Amino acid sequence: MSQSDNTDDTPSILLLEDDLLLAMDMEDHLLDCGYRIVGPFGRIVDALDAIPRNELTGAIVDLNLHGELSFPVIEALKQRSIPVIVCSGYAELPELKARLKGLPLLPKPWSAQKLSRVMAEAFGISNEA
Repeated sequence: MSQSDNTDDTPSILLLEDDLLLAMDMEDHLLDCGYRIVGPFGRIVDALDAIPRNELTGAIVDLNLHGELSFPVIEALKQRSIPVIVCSGYAELPELKARLKGLPLLPKPWSAQKLSRVMAEAFGISNEA
């Protein structure tokens, strides 16, 4: 569903999640809230390719994608001043927490209410389903 032309004011959210069911669930929720989804992507290389080709409001990024950490995507987003939310069950590990300092964290399993609150804080937008 990745699109490169955003012709309206609909906020575009990049979604990087390697668990297909979680990605579909979050995508459905975000679509119901009125967002345009770029992705969902399950591989870092695909997300990195999409970042420069889309006007993004923000991104929701899984930290661990089949054993590969998504720090290259997080850094690419930060370089473009695109707010990013890290959605992960690993984000509280001490060795990773230090590298994620200052980034909003959404623990797994995520809830719709918590996601909406974190998005409002991180992206400055609020769309409730």
